[in-house]
Amino acid sequence: MFAAPLAVKDDPTLYPIALQGLFALAMWGPGLAAILVTLFVNREPLSTLRLNTLGPKRYYFWAWLLAPGIAILTLAATILLGTGTFDPEISILREALALMPQTQDLPPVEVLAAIQLAFALTIAPFINVLFAVGEEIGWRGFLLPKLLHLGEWKALLLSGAIWGFWHTPAIFLHGHNFPQHPYLGIPLMIGGCMLLGTILGWLYLKTRSPWAPALAHGALNAIAGIIFFFLKPDGLDYALGGNPLGLAGWIPMGLIILGLIGLKQLPARQS
Repeated sequence: MFAAPLAVKDDPTLYPIALQGLFALAMWGPGLAAILVTLFVNREPLSTLRLNTLGPKRYYFWAWLLAPGIAILTLAATILLGTGTFDPEISILREALALMPQTQDLPPVEVLAAIQLAFALTIAPFINVLFAVGEEIGWRGFLLPKLLHLGEWKALLLSGAIWGFWHTPAIFLHGHNFPQHPYLGIPLMIGGCMLLGTILGWLYLKTRSPWAPALAHGALNAIAGIIFFFLKPDGLDYALGGNPLGLAGWIPMGLIILGLIGLKQLPARQS
């Protein structure tokens, strides 16, 4: 399945579209597996996965808010660590527009960037939920509760590690979040998913619903690419800067986890 886009790898137009389509469909893999195992192996009702539950509504505010927080702090960490250079000219978007056929007048680059940012903060998270919930049913709705007998921290970290390792074929074949590092990207993805999975797992444990982590997951997917608008593309290493799942993103996610520990939100007490 992950090898399918290689058939059009030499086509600069079709290849990115094929990749995005593949990754969107693949996000439902864990969810479909969890549904099938729940119904036909464990012979439990579908309500076991708690798709009919939302939980306390205040956590949905945090689910939406955490994503732009992680993105902004990842950008700040990248600049402060010197692993990326701030680009007020939004060069990467200018270069992308220059490659497009000039068939119509477009707004200034700054306006286009503002439109994309507004879309990423408002509408895109809810569109992305339709795909992100597939992963969240599998990793948080099914796997995390099955591991809780090991202890909450072990369950959070182990489920995150499994989630990260699941991306291995995509990273190895296509780079995925780490296009420059088909090998190093695998442990980086596992580490990033352990941190992000702890935050998403906290949302699940507080709501006992896959919908809250799905919103946070969708919101982060929506805004993660916007970070690169404000970094110079020359010499940017996705393992070190700009990438919320790379080393620069580990810092804000680690700080959020420490904050949750300090506020006695982790270990999570059931609401």
